[in-house]
Amino acid sequence: MAYIRITKEFRFEMAHALMGYDGPCRNVHGHSYELRVTVIGRPITDATDVKLGMVMDFGDLKRIVRQHIVDIFDHSLVLNKDMPADVIERLQKTFEKVIILDYQPTSEMMVIDFVQRIQALLPAHIKLYSVLLRETATSFAEWVTTDQE
Repeated sequence: MAYIRITKEFRFEMAHALMGYDGPCRNVHGHSYELRVTVIGRPITDATDVKLGMVMDFGDLKRIVRQHIVDIFDHSLVLNKDMPADVIERLQKTFEKVIILDYQPTSEMMVIDFVQRIQALLPAHIKLYSVLLRETATSFAEWVTTDQE
């Protein structure tokens, strides 16, 4: 049986600031992010399996991504842990959902983080194929596997 890719799309709102950046994105600003997660596998052929004909239940993929990415990052302010401590402390006192990351919160670095989170939770017979994070209508970062089946 052929390998088939399936994709689930998500949307979330998030603010961030890029520490030390030399452009306007050094200021706190937000985006309406679009996230596309594609997995690859073979459709289930066991006639006794309730998931017969599916590579993976879209609902299962949705649950993984929502719980471990969307619900965490949606309507949050995301900052690099190397921001000045007094700035982080003030923002955490002011806003409810401030996430401090070990990396610069660019689309590229967030995609790497999201890939690691998702890969750790997929069933053994399913492989992550690609993750695309759209930051604006014309800008996105994408990770694509280099594994060949």
